[in-house]
Amino acid sequence: MKIGIIREGKNPPDDRTPFTPEQLSQLKAKFGDQLEFLVESSPNRCFSDQEYQEAGIAVVEDISEAEILFGVKEVPVSQLIPEKTYFFFSHTIKEQVYNRPLLQAVLKKNIRLIDYEVLKDEEGKRVVAFGRWAGIVGAYNAFWTYGQKTALYEIRRARSLRDLEEMHQELRKVQLPPIKIVVTGSGKVGGGVKEVLDSLGLRRVTTQEFLHHYFEEPVYVVLGSSDYNRRKSDGGYDREEFYAHPEKYESHFQKFAEAGELLIAAAYWAKGAPRLFRLEDIQSPDFALSVIADITCDIGGSIPTTLRASTIQSPVYDVERDSGLEIPAFGSQTSVSVMAIDNLPCELPRESSGEFGRQLSQWVIPALFEENSGILERATVARDGDLTLEFMYLSDFVRESNEES
Repeated sequence: MKIGIIREGKNPPDDRTPFTPEQLSQLKAKFGDQLEFLVESSPNRCFSDQEYQEAGIAVVEDISEAEILFGVKEVPVSQLIPEKTYFFFSHTIKEQVYNRPLLQAVLKKNIRLIDYEVLKDEEGKRVVAFGRWAGIVGAYNAFWTYGQKTALYEIRRARSLRDLEEMHQELRKVQLPPIKIVVTGSGKVGGGVKEVLDSLGLRRVTTQEFLHHYFEEPVYVVLGSSDYNRRKSDGGYDREEFYAHPEKYESHFQKFAEAGELLIAAAYWAKGAPRLFRLEDIQSPDFALSVIADITCDIGGSIPTTLRASTIQSPVYDVERDSGLEIPAFGSQTSVSVMAIDNLPCELPRESSGEFGRQLSQWVIPALFEENSGILERATVARDGDLTLEFMYLSDFVRESNEES
């Protein structure tokens, strides 16, 4: 079985890799002649070609000899090799219009697409993700943004830090006034956010305390979906109903937007679910949020001020309250500053790649040797020129024209 690690083709290039040199060396030792690894040469990968070669892994210019190809971000249509099995984050399963041509090309080229986002165990829990690292870097960037906006302190950009230990050292420079911080989500991403909040020594409070008490220190609240969604008919909440029929619900997040100054959004959002607020809501003088770190970065998703993804090179843009239009970062005292980088773990690429590779080594590599592996079958979006049964709901999406793209 020949496995290839592809060069990231999306622009700007992603520094991460599915496997570190050491991990490929360990897998090679474990599986012997059953596995052969090829790494496509890349000038941008966080581990150099030389590091892979020193680990005994072949580095090549032409990866087409491999049957199974692992990447991280979406593969440009022009770089897709027909008849292969690909693993990457496709960002198509929520019907993301900008990636419709990618899914159409996958079908046309008879590619088996296995999407990391839907690799799950028997209980439905994701087994591979960069979530924790997105949460860590996203939360750090939230406080970097707040420092830039208020000029109360200055910390280095995450991308300039060597590792997580150096990040925690940098966080000691943060000096916060008694602000209230809203966090949505308590999964792996939310767990990463909490690591940063705990590093800062911030106190967690209940929703009632957050809304009704005054504090002389900075505090934060973690909101679950029941805290800011309610049934339209009677104001109630039923978890199973909410996830099955989100259209029956509406947001009542506004009270938290009026109490908090900084929002760190780390909650999963599904198409059809209520958005936290409307873009026009930021015009209200009661809307107190001035910095929004949208780790989820769902364009057109839960956070209406996320007009586009920002980049590591240019991490923040502002949204003018009166017009709802984008203006330069920190361009106005009253505007809302938005951090919406869509590849946050790239700012600590070696560590985040290492954790991701450990998950792939544990869950995916052994599954490749199983006949009809459940984990791989459930995550297969397309095969043999067609969508799989689980993803047939994308049929109309892929049939539509590219005019919107």
